[in-house]
Amino acid sequence: MPIQDLPPKHCFDLREADPSLVHLDVRTPDEFAQGHPSGALNVPVLFRGPSGMSENPDFLRVARSLCQDPARRVILSCAMGGRSRRAAEALEGAGYANLVNMRGGYSGARAPDGSLSEQGWSGLGLPTSQDPGQRSWDALRAQV
Repeated sequence: MPIQDLPPKHCFDLREADPSLVHLDVRTPDEFAQGHPSGALNVPVLFRGPSGMSENPDFLRVARSLCQDPARRVILSCAMGGRSRRAAEALEGAGYANLVNMRGGYSGARAPDGSLSEQGWSGLGLPTSQDPGQRSWDALRAQV
């Protein structure tokens, strides 16, 4: 099955219908701590460094440990939808077949002129949290 691109409200509805569904927020730990979809797990696909963004070498290892069944549905989200698409493609390459890229991400998608072209999770008023707790990158990475 190809990667599905679905808006945040649809992703929320999928999660409500199936609480066992895995939701990976692939933004940086700092972004995650500033606010994230409630229930999401932080597994960054990229890290921000002095020379820009770089690959997270542990992304696939940690993602696989959190979702061991490659047929299980996984929602991936980021700020606007680009990094989550990249993460979905990495998981697809690793054999995962039921992947959802949350189009518009947490903050909303932007048009080329910078205007908001699609509301994100937070802008729609969907449940959010600022407590990374046991869902943070550091906590999850320590478990595997």
